Amino acid sequence: MKVEKLVEIIGSDFYAGVPDSQLKSLCNYLMNEYGIDSKHHVIAANEGNCVALAAGYHLATGKVPVVYMQNSGEGNIINPVASLLNDKVYAIPMVFIVGWRGEPGIHDEPQHIYQGEVTIKLLEDMGIKSFAIGKDTTDEEVASVMEDYKKVLAEGKDVAFVIRKGAISYEGKVKYSNENKLTREEIIQHIVKVTGEDPIISTTGKASRELFETRVANGQSHKYDFLTVGSMGHSSSIALGVAVNKPDTKVWCVDGDGALLMHMGSMAVLGANSPENMVHIVINNGAHETVGGMPTVASKLDIVAIAKACGYPYAVSVDSFDDLDRELVAAKSRKMLSLIEVKCSIGAREDLGRPTTTAIENKKNFMEYLTEL
Repeated sequence: MKVEKLVEIIGSDFYAGVPDSQLKSLCNYLMNEYGIDSKHHVIAANEGNCVALAAGYHLATGKVPVVYMQNSGEGNIINPVASLLNDKVYAIPMVFIVGWRGEPGIHDEPQHIYQGEVTIKLLEDMGIKSFAIGKDTTDEEVASVMEDYKKVLAEGKDVAFVIRKGAISYEGKVKYSNENKLTREEIIQHIVKVTGEDPIISTTGKASRELFETRVANGQSHKYDFLTVGSMGHSSSIALGVAVNKPDTKVWCVDGDGALLMHMGSMAVLGANSPENMVHIVINNGAHETVGGMPTVASKLDIVAIAKACGYPYAVSVDSFDDLDRELVAAKSRKMLSLIEVKCSIGAREDLGRPTTTAIENKKNFMEYLTEL
């Protein structure tokens, strides 16, 4: 189904979302049609944020908004759907477009398997009527479902279109880029060189994949790393939990700008606890690159100032390998919580692989290593 037709059938002029690779066609269409225009299209920090934005749109206009997301974002919308949108509370109508990663019977990464199994059930449990769009779904079928949905929406209830792999298409192209020079994989290689045998907790997406491949290229064990293959935005909190329980070990967190934004309150908790043995590295390319490259707002933020305001005793931003190496070496010996923001380009090599060990094996090996420290 062409994205343009889906958008026409839904008939909304406001979209808020967190990008998803399965919804790349929709994301690219919205970027070409609206860009990032707060009146029509907002890429938000997390999915709950999207719901609240869309609720505000409805309150101001009386019209029905659309929220798009990967199915992993369903967890982030449960609270506002149940306590804000629900027809027993404010009865705010909303259309959700959900990318169905990990659909049963379709091969996917481990973090998507269980989420895929419960995608429809979670929507049902939240009282959200859903319809799955596949490659063979016709425009007429979707239009008919939308006519039924209009009656549901008129009652102040919410509905969803669940998008199967390859179900929607868009011929338009969008090129995502920035002016930064450093590549993320090289940044990670520099980090690994300095950290030595210190444990690293890395964020979801290409950062963890590149860390895994860096260890392979170096002939190193993977036991030093915990790859947070899901749970976007929570790597720094995992690292904090490790750091406070291993106070004599330097603990490193390799984070991304999209992940940092998704649960930025964790920075306040980090700053308040201020573990002197932890280094928080934020690789900032201003993009949700792993799912297609759509922009985040991080390129407009002063992350160093935010970190300091949250209580980080040391924070710095770098955009060259000389500065990065100097700050990494200093952070390794510094006895205070440190943040290093690294300005990064958008892009990764085409043949980037995925971890060949299972998530359970990763956890087991990492935990065993921590017992040695």
